[in-house]
Amino acid sequence: MAIQKEIWTDYIAENLYKNNDFLKLCFNADDRVNGKTVHMGSAGTAASVVRNRTVLPAVVVQRADDDNSYDIDEFTVNPTVIPNADTVELTYNKMDSVMYDTMKNLSQSVGSWMLYNWRAIVADYQVRTTGGSAATHISGSTGTRKKLLAADIQNAARTFNDLDIEDTDRYILLDAYMYNELLSDLKFGEFRDSVKQMDLAKGIIGELYDFNILRRGTVLSYDNETLPVARVPGADALSSANGAAICWQKAAVERAFGSIKFFEDLDSPTMYGDTYSGLVRAGGIKRRHDGKGVVSIVQTLLT
Repeated sequence: MAIQKEIWTDYIAENLYKNNDFLKLCFNADDRVNGKTVHMGSAGTAASVVRNRTVLPAVVVQRADDDNSYDIDEFTVNPTVIPNADTVELTYNKMDSVMYDTMKNLSQSVGSWMLYNWRAIVADYQVRTTGGSAATHISGSTGTRKKLLAADIQNAARTFNDLDIEDTDRYILLDAYMYNELLSDLKFGEFRDSVKQMDLAKGIIGELYDFNILRRGTVLSYDNETLPVARVPGADALSSANGAAICWQKAAVERAFGSIKFFEDLDSPTMYGDTYSGLVRAGGIKRRHDGKGVVSIVQTLLT
């Protein structure tokens, strides 16, 4: 008996947000997905303001917007075979037992690539950690790095303020290690005040310097060049790799989900069972060409 594909499609969509609450805290461009490419206008320079204008007529200008388009990636999971599945009526609990690891990997991959798409590239929008020594926690790296301090987050906030970035809907995503370093650095009063702003329904576990704090197992990693470059998810091991947190204002980043599909091959003569797989189309981008509204806090390599 064939299963209901709609149930599995909804299941895949629902699980994309597990440990990826940040995907809801950005501009949603799902309705702009039409084919492979999403087209988005990036605002050009705003018109100047003149106080007590004396020269008329005023010079007419036209704002030149850029086409800040991006492609949608296709994420596919390896097929999973369920022997004799035709004798079992699948339920949500059964789906969890069979597909939990698969959906976790799919969710992790989509989320990691979204963060990479949002990464800070420009040196002015990269802050380096300044704390004491700690062992590196990035897989395949060696040596020690400077810990994350509350002052580093304050520096990121100062960067936003200097650029006149809106002070509402600011977020920071920390990996588990950098989050623990922050907790160790916070004074009791700062910690107490930060947790008052918890909103677990949105994944927010605190607030500091106008940033709503979120946590994820992994976030970003950068190399150790003079201008650090973000490493793609799943990159080969690098001994000098540095972990990184990402800060953003909600209107500065965008994500778009396209089609989510579920496939089945029943009574496969080669697999001796039923085979299932899934597909998700997703992409994202910084909404301004100049990268304003996003800051990465990159670890400083010591040894």
